[in-house]
Amino acid sequence: MKVAVYARYSSENQREASIEDQFRICREFARKQGWIIAGEYSDHAISGATLMRPGFQAMMAEALRGKVDVVLAEALDRFSRDQEDTAGLFKRLTFAGVGIVTLAEGDITFLHIGLKGTMNAMFLKELADKTRRGLRGRVELGKSGGGACFGYRIVRTFNDGVVSTGEREIAPEEADLVRRIFKDYIAGISPKQIAKDLNREGLRGPRGALWGPSTIYGNPKRGTGILHNELYIGRLVWNKLRYLKDPDTGKRVSRPNPEAEWVITQVPALRIVDDEQWAAVQARYATVQKKWSTAEQGKRFRQFVRPKYLFTGMTKCGVCGAGFVVYYRDRLGCFGTRERGTCTNTLTIPRQEVEERVLTALQEKLLRKDFFEEFCREFAKETNRLRMEQRASLNGAKRELERVKRDIQKIIQAIKDGFAGPDLKAEWNGLQERKTALQSQLETVDEPPPLLHPSMADLYRSKVEELASALQREDTRLEASESLRGLVESIVLTPEEGQPPSRANDGARSGEPRLRIELRGNLAAMLTAANNAKRSPETGDLQVPMKLVAGGGFEPPTFGL
Repeated sequence: MKVAVYARYSSENQREASIEDQFRICREFARKQGWIIAGEYSDHAISGATLMRPGFQAMMAEALRGKVDVVLAEALDRFSRDQEDTAGLFKRLTFAGVGIVTLAEGDITFLHIGLKGTMNAMFLKELADKTRRGLRGRVELGKSGGGACFGYRIVRTFNDGVVSTGEREIAPEEADLVRRIFKDYIAGISPKQIAKDLNREGLRGPRGALWGPSTIYGNPKRGTGILHNELYIGRLVWNKLRYLKDPDTGKRVSRPNPEAEWVITQVPALRIVDDEQWAAVQARYATVQKKWSTAEQGKRFRQFVRPKYLFTGMTKCGVCGAGFVVYYRDRLGCFGTRERGTCTNTLTIPRQEVEERVLTALQEKLLRKDFFEEFCREFAKETNRLRMEQRASLNGAKRELERVKRDIQKIIQAIKDGFAGPDLKAEWNGLQERKTALQSQLETVDEPPPLLHPSMADLYRSKVEELASALQREDTRLEASESLRGLVESIVLTPEEGQPPSRANDGARSGEPRLRIELRGNLAAMLTAANNAKRSPETGDLQVPMKLVAGGGFEPPTFGL
């Protein structure tokens, strides 16, 4: 009688010799029975919860082809611990005329399949529950719940002869990479470009693999990826996901758990990035996702192309409103003139000149110390005045609403006391209308923001100085450009008055037509205030013209360069 011997062990922690031990006792049993061993098959460190095992599949193929008469193993759970798989194994081999024998149970029958299959399945369930219970206990102590995380390394210590598990500490070199990724992403660099830069420099990612965009941005809902791993802010979150095995493929599939089942432990010793960086990353990610979801289907990728130059897409023609675009090397010209023939503005200008004139105005006007201090005082004073007026109006509406409600209650009481008449009804209707109007007003008006502190000048000046300095440095130019673009709505280029808009040059030579550059946006209003600042003849203090629109920012919104 020909027999196929099968052996398996499930955990990487078990000894490799386990396979050889199983083969040895099976060989002795086969020899006593007078069987001929036709083949030996094994699977190393593979769970019995799946049939997707090369050794098992090879054994089944030989048995179903009639190459053997019996399959032999140490116990039934070596073949499988899954009830369905055990029953299927028995069904197929019985149909092929192949018997199943184990050293623990003997000849396998329907009774064994029913009882042992159930016991093996219960063993798997109990083992999983015990494992999860042990992992949860470790997580609540701030230890690892499984798996190495980039930025940390495993620490092994001996206590009374026992090796500790779950301990980890920050790996300085990897932590520096994590901080760099956060900094680059905040600066506006895409995950794809970050991954390219790291790979180009030969810096390896998790488990020594190459970097990819998905490794960096991951999945915020699942807390995966460098940018969404809360462990980097000293917050250990466990049990966000549960894993199930697909019955058809045997592969593990993750499913999200309700937030109420999450286990969260604070581990400040493992913090790598600060809260400000974390918040900035999450804010930028949310902005990008919102922009992506609201963009038109066919224009999504175009909208996410990074501007090639400082003011790409912001230069406009003052004659027709079309874009001023690069048409030859670095020279800008009106798109309506060059491509459509619908505009008379044929003047052009080097892109570098536009950038230099804007940046020069930024440095010369906004970095004046005397103007700064006075500007911020006036700005805080005017802003606080508007906010106080808004708060007073809001409080007045609330007080009036309470008075109207009291008057309505008085009319109700008068009706209960037997007083009625057309005048009372008319007053009731008027009060109800006023109540509705006040409630609608209060529902649509937000609470005014807090008042500005008078000492904001120091902070404001430092921010503008940082911006001007960052624009000059290559390593920070990208981040600073994003900030500057946020202050500029558009840059309008118009032939100066009295000049014919029909000469195609940049006005570099004396007497030639010249384009006037006009800024629009918050930066324009700030420059206007700086340009028009005058000193009081009585006190010598700066007098800053300041005009604000409640909730709308500065006025006027333009500034000529």
